[in-house]
Amino acid sequence: MGKIHLTNLNERELAEFVENAGEPLFRARQIFKNLHGRRQLSFDEMTDLPKRFRAKLNETATATSLRVEKRYVSEDGTRRFLMKTHDGYPVEAVFIPTENRDTICFSSQSGCPLKCDFCLTAKLGLLRNLTTGEIVEQIITVLNDVYGAGAETPHGTNLVAMGAGEPFLNFENLIKALDLMANENGLHIVPNRVTVSTAGIVPKIREFTRLEKRPHLAISLSAPNDELRDKLMPINRKWNIEELFAAAKEFQSSLRRGERFTFEYVLLGGVNDTDEHARKLANLLNRHGLEKVKINLIPHNSAEPLEYKPSTAEQVERFQDILASKGVSAFVRRPRGRDIYAACGQLAAKDAAAPVQITR
Repeated sequence: MGKIHLTNLNERELAEFVENAGEPLFRARQIFKNLHGRRQLSFDEMTDLPKRFRAKLNETATATSLRVEKRYVSEDGTRRFLMKTHDGYPVEAVFIPTENRDTICFSSQSGCPLKCDFCLTAKLGLLRNLTTGEIVEQIITVLNDVYGAGAETPHGTNLVAMGAGEPFLNFENLIKALDLMANENGLHIVPNRVTVSTAGIVPKIREFTRLEKRPHLAISLSAPNDELRDKLMPINRKWNIEELFAAAKEFQSSLRRGERFTFEYVLLGGVNDTDEHARKLANLLNRHGLEKVKINLIPHNSAEPLEYKPSTAEQVERFQDILASKGVSAFVRRPRGRDIYAACGQLAAKDAAAPVQITR
């Protein structure tokens, strides 16, 4: 039997672990605070624990199961972290700094099974789901690299589940990880600072809708009709646009104060970005009563061997203007980290270049 990954455990599970180890229950609170609050990924750093207990922990458990293989820094300040799991699978996370907030884009799977035609991650296929601890550990690793273990962030951190993988195909581990990260004794990154993006797993959108505490939702659409979406996003053959929009309408009806709901539309030059596509998209949203949902327009991030090209700046503007003329609010997402394969759709464990060493 392998060592127990303690970052994978919630407070109740940690209490059971500590009790089975013959230790007082308050040790569970100490371990949780050290792991999630102080972001310590070595038992030897947890000096509030007795030395004998730390020795026992080193024999029976582990605080970390990811190792950073390489770090890349973009000319725009974005950082991409290429990590490996204990069994050798790639995991990627991206740190995106801005003046008013920092954002960490994290992965829910190693690889992805959905085969979206314009996404480099799809070329990997699904390697495996990530555990709850591996999801949480990505955030801890990035924050420690940027700020140092235990140091507070200057203006908080936003999270987006938009890295490798389809989050709703790893639903239970994802939700448990978000609950762990929201804990005020830990990272304390609450749901209204988190956005989860799905390609359209309809049953899980409905399950997500029923959650008492939930982050913001983004749905990747990228086509205004089934014929084109079938090609670009094969998941559409299982749950077509009508089924997807029925679930989206239910979520929209359940929105609470402060929650955000977004559609994402990757613009592919000459494929889904014409004036006619824009009109069809606006009409589709209006027909289903979803015209008030914000649209994020994402110019495609090119990478070999993908054959798609991004839309021109002029066509992006025309597309946005046509939507606006029909009452649909659309915003253009500025690409970050393209030069290090860190932008949307580029995560594929690429060894982009000699990694830039980061110093604090």
